[in-house]
Amino acid sequence: MSDFDGLTALVTGGASGIGAATARALRDRGARVAILDRARDTHRDRGHLEVTCDISDRKAVDAAVAEVAATLGGIDVVVNNAGIGATGDISGNDDPEWAHVLDVNVVGLARVSSAALPHLRASNAAAIVNVCSILAIVGVPARALYAASKGAVAAMTLAMAADHVLEGIRVNAVLPGTADTPWVGRLLEQAADPVAAAAALRARQPLGRLVTAEEIAHSILFLASPLCGSTTGALLTVDGGLGSIRLPS
Repeated sequence: MSDFDGLTALVTGGASGIGAATARALRDRGARVAILDRARDTHRDRGHLEVTCDISDRKAVDAAVAEVAATLGGIDVVVNNAGIGATGDISGNDDPEWAHVLDVNVVGLARVSSAALPHLRASNAAAIVNVCSILAIVGVPARALYAASKGAVAAMTLAMAADHVLEGIRVNAVLPGTADTPWVGRLLEQAADPVAAAAALRARQPLGRLVTAEEIAHSILFLASPLCGSTTGALLTVDGGLGSIRLPS
């Protein structure tokens, strides 16, 4: 497919995991792609423009988005993928960690989207896709802070869709289940029994396996594509059935 021919896409957190898979898929379908990340991809795919950026720094975000637009000739698609995790119940994180996670996962998304708005308004195929989480709508143990941040992303997606629909900017979100990404890998490494922890994560999803980064990327491209031009305000689950299916025990 070449539905992104002539379009420029910006992907935050694009150096690894879901972001890297999304950047590759966008390029394969014709887009000019820029990735924003705090770290450079050590296995860099030279088909992308790479800009080092910490989305918790508004000046850095404004400069990075301006660089992407100037270098690639505008911005048509924004994929807000960058984010950080947290574990623990409601008492498991101190105030600085609450502030940091919400700043990156929620306010960081707003910073990038706000900086990109003038360029999106100039596009005939403007789309924002936010990477949320199934934990925005399903409660699981020891994820209070992370779930709170992703619940905010889900709510903000709907508000953004309403704010910008008359400007021709579509805003949607994907809600992944537990994905086979470097962050989940690091989480498993910290478990007392990594093998048992991995088995429990797989068993929690009715499909019996983790979601792949490529599957999530495909769903992001579905929502971002001009072929999906009547879809806005959608929260698309990519979760192996975790949010909607209950199997007999």
